[in-house]
Parts: sequence; C-alpha cells; structure tokens
Amino acid sequence: MEAKMIWANLVSNDLDKTTKFYTELDFKKNGNRTEELSSFFFGNDKFIIHFFAKARFESFANSEAANLEKQNEVIFSLSAESIEEVDQWFIKVKKAGGKIYAEPQKFEKGYTFGFADPDGHKFNVLYWPGM
Repeated sequence: MEAKMIWANLVSNDLDKTTKFYTELDFKKNGNRTEELSSFFFGNDKFIIHFFAKARFESFANSEAANLEKQNEVIFSLSAESIEEVDQWFIKVKKAGGKIYAEPQKFEKGYTFGFADPDGHKFNVLYWPGM
C-alpha cells in the first residue's frame, strides 16, 4: 500500500486573517474558502495545507488544538533559490504581518529565516546550495 498524496490540516483562529495572509504571500488558493476551511497550494508539488476553523478541527480530531503561543506542532520549510530570494521572502512576510521568530542568518552552508503566520504556525525559508 502506498499513499498517493499527503497534506496538512491546521487550525485557524480567524479564517479571514489566514486567507489574507497567505494570499498576500502569493500562495494559490485550493478551492473556495468556506465558513470552516481555507486551503492553499505550497510549492511546485502543490502540497496542500488546509486551515480549519478551530471548532471544526477540534471536533474532527476529538481533542483540543495545540496552544501555539506555548507549544510547537511542526516547522514547515520553504525552499528558496538564492540568498536574495530569502531576503525577498523576509520583506514580503513582514509586510503581510508574519511574526519573525528567527532573523535572516547563515546556517551552515545555507541561509534562512523563520516566521509564524497569524495563528502561530511556523515556517522557515531556506536557501541551501545545490538543493
């Protein structure tokens, strides 16, 4: 047996704010936003991240959502093709209202920075030579 796709299901405390944030970062919407869901494609492979209204997510998961002010669930990595592109992402994320948790910096042979979206979901943008 082999899974054909994988996607992520995350919580949004404010779907309007979440939709605005990812739209400003130029991610393509995956379908239309509903009262319970906003969904986007990430990367060339079109990895999907669904952002569910908190009540819907908790109902489906049969548990409380993590408190992202105190806990982490995952850090998604977004690849960049150059140091300059990492810096462009940094400016764009700040303009869209993302919270920077790690300033742009060299990391081993790469270059990266980290941000959280309006709900606290963490991402890093990484340039790694040869990737």
